[in-house]
Amino acid sequence: MHTPTFTGIEEIDSPAIIIEREKVEQNIDNMIRIAGSATRLRPHVKTYKMVEIVQMQLDKGIKAFKCATIAEAEMLAMAGAGDILLAHQPTLQKASRLRQLIHKYPEVRFSALVDNLHTIAMLSSLWTGEQKKLPVFIDIDNGNHRSGIQAELAEPIAQHITETAALQLMGLHVYDGHTREPDPEKRKSQIDIEMEPVIQLRQKLQNRNDGFLELIAGGSPSFPVHALYPDRICSPGTTLLWDYGYAKKFPDMPFVCAAWLLTRVISTPGSNLICLDLGHKSVAAENPIENRVFFPDLPDAKPLIHSEEHLVLQVHSERVFKTGDALLGIPHHICPTVALHDYAWLAEEGKIEKTWEVIARKRKINF
Repeated sequence: MHTPTFTGIEEIDSPAIIIEREKVEQNIDNMIRIAGSATRLRPHVKTYKMVEIVQMQLDKGIKAFKCATIAEAEMLAMAGAGDILLAHQPTLQKASRLRQLIHKYPEVRFSALVDNLHTIAMLSSLWTGEQKKLPVFIDIDNGNHRSGIQAELAEPIAQHITETAALQLMGLHVYDGHTREPDPEKRKSQIDIEMEPVIQLRQKLQNRNDGFLELIAGGSPSFPVHALYPDRICSPGTTLLWDYGYAKKFPDMPFVCAAWLLTRVISTPGSNLICLDLGHKSVAAENPIENRVFFPDLPDAKPLIHSEEHLVLQVHSERVFKTGDALLGIPHHICPTVALHDYAWLAEEGKIEKTWEVIARKRKINF
């Protein structure tokens, strides 16, 4: 994996995150190519949280998006997205903020997930008297066991929604984040087996209600599989920026790492040891210490200590490091890494001149 050379990097303080615009555009093009059309995509914005990357997708014809927070939903509305799914079942507090957003942006179709009667009752009560029904999707658990209801138990939920005057059943939502099989054929087999109850449920509900129900399916690793079925809407997210963890585990997927972490040597505490200014507060630290950041120029570097503001590496290189030396690394997990930075530096044709605000890292923008 080649480390790029950026003009202007010496003017940037570290730690910092750098986004390569051309690679983001390449990833968007590959998403559309795999899906077959931009209309089959509902990408998740949790990875990047930046208006400018939303606008890049809008320019390519992608109109529908998925998000996890009210701030992300507001960012999408600010950017001009026309169809926004809050893919995080709302509490009363979040539902109240969502209603405020809907009043602010009446031209946008906002929707939410539900998986139980209590939430349905809460949303129904909150939306009673509103001019428009709240579109909702039933969140289906097909093996991830994080949220949602099993397909076999979802029919009463669907029936209750259709009998609720304030809500409108739009379809089903399935996130298979547990899918981590590296072999493409085995991955497809697993997904097909786990999706069968969902397909059956959808058909039953369509027959009963005499109407089409959308099926939003998948994350990034499962994206190419769901894209094979024209009646599914695909919702990858990490594909926009990609990261070393996915690149290493899923080499069959044609996405490129578009985000780099800039760090510098701040100390050389011992023989073959360097200390970098890349701590927990600059790169996601939920993985084991050896799976947090990869430096292509130091492929054999061994991380020894990782604390709030420091990363100590044992290096096996003829290079002699001195304080101030810069390194570029690729995060293993890009999504929580971006959220640690207020802004990203933008590289265009290898030149860094401006920044993009990571605006939706906030818990609240206006609402």
